[in-house]
Amino acid sequence: MKKDIAAGLEKAGVAHAERHLFLCLGPDCCDDSEGERVWDYVKKRVRETGLKAMRTKAGCFRICAGGPWLVVYPEGTWYGEVTPKRFERILEEHLLGGKPVEEWLVARNDLGCSQTG
Repeated sequence: MKKDIAAGLEKAGVAHAERHLFLCLGPDCCDDSEGERVWDYVKKRVRETGLKAMRTKAGCFRICAGGPWLVVYPEGTWYGEVTPKRFERILEEHLLGGKPVEEWLVARNDLGCSQTG
């Protein structure tokens, strides 16, 4: 494997990640600046807590309303209208505590990840 690819995989945390967080930043589901503000908060808090999670920002999930959207895999939990304050609760209760914030869950789809062989 090329050194630059190996470095990128290491930086992204692929080998050690337990979750993958996808954040939709709009432009249609929310204001771009709002999405970026949430993204900056997510990055900061994931780093500060040492959460073993990769994070990816997306330009559009094609929902186009009720964003910013956060999807957490492997659980496949979808949260809408994510703000820094909401993310903090999702972080504490779901990502660190293991219990999704049911009142904010909009959808679930683990893409078959929970099925056993």
